[in-house]
Amino acid sequence: MGRHSSSTASRIRAQSPVVLLAVLLVLSVVAWLSYDFIRDQLRSSGCESTTNVTVAAAPEIAPALGQVAREPLPGGGCYKIDVVARESSSVAESLAISANGEAQPDAWVPDSTVWLQRARGKTARDVPEVGTSVASSPVVLALTDDTASQLGWPDKPVTWSDVLAAGDKVAVGMADPTQSPVGVSALLATRAATASASDPAAANIGALRRLSPNTENTGEDLFARLPGAPSADGPLGAFPTSENEVLRHNVKAAPGSQLVAAYAVPGVPPLDYPYVVLPSATGDRRVGAERFLAALLESPAGQALSDAGFRARDGKALRDRSHDKRTTAQQVIPVPVPSVAELDQLLNGWAGVNYSARIQVLLDVSGSMNGQVPGAGVTRMAATLRAAELGIRLMKESTKIGLWEFSTDMAGEQDYRETIPVAPIGEQLRGGMLDRLRAIAAKPNGNTALYDSTLAIYRAARQAWEPGRINLVIVMTDGKDDNAHGLTRPDLLAELAKLQDPRRPLQIIGIGLGPDIDVTELNQIAAATGGQAYTTNDPARISDVFYAALSRMVCQPPACKK
Repeated sequence: MGRHSSSTASRIRAQSPVVLLAVLLVLSVVAWLSYDFIRDQLRSSGCESTTNVTVAAAPEIAPALGQVAREPLPGGGCYKIDVVARESSSVAESLAISANGEAQPDAWVPDSTVWLQRARGKTARDVPEVGTSVASSPVVLALTDDTASQLGWPDKPVTWSDVLAAGDKVAVGMADPTQSPVGVSALLATRAATASASDPAAANIGALRRLSPNTENTGEDLFARLPGAPSADGPLGAFPTSENEVLRHNVKAAPGSQLVAAYAVPGVPPLDYPYVVLPSATGDRRVGAERFLAALLESPAGQALSDAGFRARDGKALRDRSHDKRTTAQQVIPVPVPSVAELDQLLNGWAGVNYSARIQVLLDVSGSMNGQVPGAGVTRMAATLRAAELGIRLMKESTKIGLWEFSTDMAGEQDYRETIPVAPIGEQLRGGMLDRLRAIAAKPNGNTALYDSTLAIYRAARQAWEPGRINLVIVMTDGKDDNAHGLTRPDLLAELAKLQDPRRPLQIIGIGLGPDIDVTELNQIAAATGGQAYTTNDPARISDVFYAALSRMVCQPPACKK
């Protein structure tokens, strides 16, 4: 047996060169035939080489674009389109600051035009301002079955206003609008839903205040808080997302765990998936990127986008949804993304709802505050205090606030006095702050020692400046300085200039009401500290003025510029 095995092994060793030669010969023939086949294929299409084009796309749309990329491009040509799924925020960042010489894509399809604005705002000024939308998905409010039923579904469609009006009965989440275009649209929808309230500004801030505790960085974080999910933050009954996300969730969700889409009326900007060819694409790569865009705009591409749950660029549904009562097949007319200036203003207001502050209020209690508000049946003082009370209720409980009164000779020759010491609002409310605030309405008298009182409270606020908070002084008055024995306006402005510290910003927010105010005076005082003045001749509009100022409070240098 052993001799037989040894003989066999010897024969194999003897034959191995022959076997090896045969294998190499076969491989060579296969390689030659393959080369001839590939060469013939290229020649038959007029190609000697292929141009690779890289398209970065939002992850949810990348698979659909990849399907289109497998088909020949309009106009022919030898191109290989490589669609890469990348988060829009990541691409926006890399376009502004290319890390380690990272190669940039030739084209980009973010989920929203907002990201083009963000990229340009981060110094990528050569990124196009707008792109060509290749698909769309409305921003909706996703409701659990329990929430939708509670609000009358399926007997009637549920609106954003219905959800917001439910107050604390429905836990509503929010995608951080500084991180998500869905969040931006949600801010616009919330503003529209509260526009018909008797006091729209107050209603809007109140609605945003209810949303802010459940704000998450990403949409995935919101889906992770659906009932039954293992979240430590508590389940949500509703949150904004895209219609596409609702459709994809419902395909996988078990019965009873699906979501109902509530559509915004009036409409808000959808996710518009703009296609832009980037400056990094030159020569044949630019031509290939442009031809791929042409392919995405042709009707065959609609099937891939429809299968993925997207709408056409004009908001029309690409597939029949008559069987689906949780979304609508109606056309959703696209709404443009806000301008950069409007978006900044919108986000500043959002920040004002979320940030804690240290606020010292200087309130005019001079005799002119006894004047009646025409047609309102209340004094200027009463109207001012009511606006202040509503504003205080809308601020975060962690915000610190205190109040000084001023007129003339309030404490001996001193024209001001501290009425409510600075403390957190939550503590103030429990300690009877509103009762003390209302009591002020009964005692206006004296003249308007605006300059001396403003300098005194500003010095006090400067000494007590707190890091990690928005430090502010709010000056509320219905007149102009008429204290003959006090500071002059140039004196006040010079002293305020000396007290400025860019590392510790402390703004004065001026609020002036009534026909007796000196608008220039109040503007100059606020501007000396980087702040702003808000005025109205009609004291009945003090609430609007107060809320406009409230939204401005967060705007701190250098992030916010006048």
